[in-house]
Parts: sequence; structure tokens; C-alpha cells
Amino acid sequence: MDCEVIVVGGGIGGLTVAALLSARGADVCLLERQSHLGGCVASFEHGGYSFEPTAGLYSGWEAGGIYETIFSELRGRAPEVRQLTPSYLVRLSDQTEISLSDNFEQVEAEMRRAFPECDQTAFDFYRNLADSRLARPDEPMSTLLSNCSPRFRGFIDAQLQTFIQSTSDNCSYARAVNVLSSPLRGLWTIRGGGQALANALADSLKQSGGRLRLDTPVLRLAYGSDGVPVGVDLLSGERVSAKRAIVSNLTVWDTYGKLISPGRTPSAVSRELRNLHACGNYLLFLGMDTDAAKRLQANTRLVLTDWENETAQEIDQKLLVFAAAPDWDTRAPEGKLAVTVTTYTEAEDWFSFHDDESSHERQDQAALEAVWTRLHQAMPELGDSVEVIETSTPRTVYETTRRKFGMTGKLGPCGLFTFENFGTTVFPNVFMVGDTVSNGWGLEGICLSAVSLVNKLTK
Repeated sequence: MDCEVIVVGGGIGGLTVAALLSARGADVCLLERQSHLGGCVASFEHGGYSFEPTAGLYSGWEAGGIYETIFSELRGRAPEVRQLTPSYLVRLSDQTEISLSDNFEQVEAEMRRAFPECDQTAFDFYRNLADSRLARPDEPMSTLLSNCSPRFRGFIDAQLQTFIQSTSDNCSYARAVNVLSSPLRGLWTIRGGGQALANALADSLKQSGGRLRLDTPVLRLAYGSDGVPVGVDLLSGERVSAKRAIVSNLTVWDTYGKLISPGRTPSAVSRELRNLHACGNYLLFLGMDTDAAKRLQANTRLVLTDWENETAQEIDQKLLVFAAAPDWDTRAPEGKLAVTVTTYTEAEDWFSFHDDESSHERQDQAALEAVWTRLHQAMPELGDSVEVIETSTPRTVYETTRRKFGMTGKLGPCGLFTFENFGTTVFPNVFMVGDTVSNGWGLEGICLSAVSLVNKLTK
């Protein structure tokens, strides 16, 4: 089969590229190894529940935002979204709650109320957050927090860890501002979650004449006699040819390690790939009584558990993200809401010393008991209103996505793999898109990099 552009992988980045290219008249074929789309944001269906494997917070849906830009070109309709009020809450280990929203006066009042020990410093920090005159792009955010209390720094680090798996010690000012200003711009929830966005992009791709093939594992790139990629070879033995470009929506590890192959990867790239690392997620999928939701001021909470003035490096071990689906978006049996609780873990630890499946099950059970205890200690108001439906470990993610060690966290500074080079590779007709080659956070960052790549390919 021949086409102009092949897209490998049906995550949000790959779907956005494929849908836009098809809308602009290119002959596109998207190949996805799974029987469903969405990649890391694909919903998990179980027992009448539909769970999001994320915090369910989405930026970029404001007027003039990236999604309005994307869907203005597409034939399909964008999914329904509603703005969250507040965007989310942060609960400190002393039970202090800080509400963040796009109402800046309320945010400033929250700073003064929650941090009396450094109220003016906290107030000034948020007031100056988007002031470009103060921007020092490469300076660590921690230098700007030196006069703040440990409680305020914990509040900041909880947000950085949640959205970009970083802390103020190793996060630049520029990256931090992008994250911390998002709730001030506004955050949204999507009816049906990220899966609905994936489905909308897929529908648009097909309406524009693009081809979408599920259950189609790609084995490797196919090379011409001159060593330049000419397409991909499928696990089935079929070859699909691309006249213009091949776009990988795989991670940087899999793009080089599987598609391009280690033998064709330059040694400098191989060294950097070995140094790249992201965290893994351990998830609890819960059912919660709808009456319990009335006791919560926000559906999403970033909760610091038993963390008191310790170093920022311990944030990932003391943080959990509690995200309940909105009551207007039915994702659960009657009288229940679907809840995802996210914690952070070293992904590699879930692939060590597992002689058989029972080893993984014991590790899963131990993690479940620890997180369950932390959750109820940090949010005692839940009481017996929540029950465990299922769990997800990095091994679960690996089995469904084949990502290295099931790592889903945001990469740190990536050197060769940055948004600035638009996901280029060692081959001029092979490109990358997705979370490992975007500087932004969340799906907005992925879609921004996807649009930039499409513009590059169609200029």
C-alpha cells in the first residue's frame, strides 16, 4: 500500500497530525497496534465504569486556544468541554487547602489566607508570575522561592510534580511559569475524557479521507537501497510505503530502538537515550458515592501526605492526585462517580525480580494498601464512600502501550529531543510527535507540537 504520509501510533499527537494533514489534502495512513485509540489517555473500562488514566485537567480550550485552531480546520466536531471552577485544589499535609482558578483576585486572597508566614512573598510570586520582565528562562525556580516558607514551596512543588514530574530545584523558570499559570488561564474537563478527544480526531481523519488501521503493529522502518526510509514493514509482513514523510507517535526510545533500529542510531543519540528518564504512575481506580462528592469543593485535588518541610526530592513520594469525574458526565453506575487516584513510582522497580505473575501481584497489593492508607489519612472526609475497582501499575501501562518500563511521566530537559527542532530525527523524512518531544504540559503541549510539525510538513 502506498500513501504520502504514514503516522505510527494513535495517541493524541499522532491523531492530531494525521487529522490535520488529511484535512489539508494529504494522503495519510495512521497505523495503531491496539484495537483502540488514545494511547496513554485511553479510557479504562471496567465494571460499568469508564476511568481516565490522568488527572483529567485540560488547558488550551479557551477562545483562540490550540483546540479552536485545530478544529477550525477539521470536518469533525470537537468534544464537549466545561471549564472547572475552581481549576483544582492543593491540600497541604496540615490540611490547609488552596483553591486555584482564573479569578486572580481570589487567588491572591488565597495566598494571603493560606500562607500568613510569607503572605506578601506568596502574593508577589503569583502577581509577577506572568511578568515577562522578570523572566529568567534558565534560572531554577528554586532561586525565586528562597524567601518563601517551606509550606509555600511544597505548594509549588506539588503542582510541578503533578504536571511535569519536576520540582523547583530542577525546573527552569520558563517551564515552571507554563505550568503554574495554567489554572489562572483556566482548565477544562472533557465529556468522556481524553478518549473523547481521540475519537473526535479519528472521526475527522476519516471524514477527510484519511485511512485508519487498528490492530496493525509496525515492526520497523523499511529502507531503500540508499539507506533512506521509504515506509514501514508491518508485523504481518506487509510493507506500507510513504512518499513524503513518516511520523512516529511512539516515545523517543521506541522511535529509535524499534522503528529506526539501534544499528542505524548514531552513538550520540544512543547515549542520550540511555540518560533519558521519566517516572511511572501507580493508579487506583475507585468508585465513589455521588453524595460524597458534595463534601468536596473541587473534583480534582493535589494532596500532600505526611510532608513537612522535607526536601523537594521527596515530593513524588508524598503526593497523590485525586480526580473525580464530574457528575454531569456519566462514567459510572447510577449513584456512583469514577475516581482516579494517581501516585508516582520508579517505573523500573516494577520490572525487577518478577519470576512469575504472583510477584507482580504481591507488589501491586502492597502498593494498594500503602496508597489506600495514605488516601484516607489525607482525605478523612471520604470515609467509606469509596471502593477500589481496579489498579494500574507501570507494567500495566507497558502491556497496553509498550512504552519503555511503562514510563508515562514528563521527560526533563531532553537535549536532542526538543520542541524547537519540531521532533526531527536522524533522517530528514522521519519525524516524532508526542509527550517526549513537547515542551508544554499535558495534551495542549502535545497538540502545539503536532500543529507545528504539520505546518512544517505542509509549508
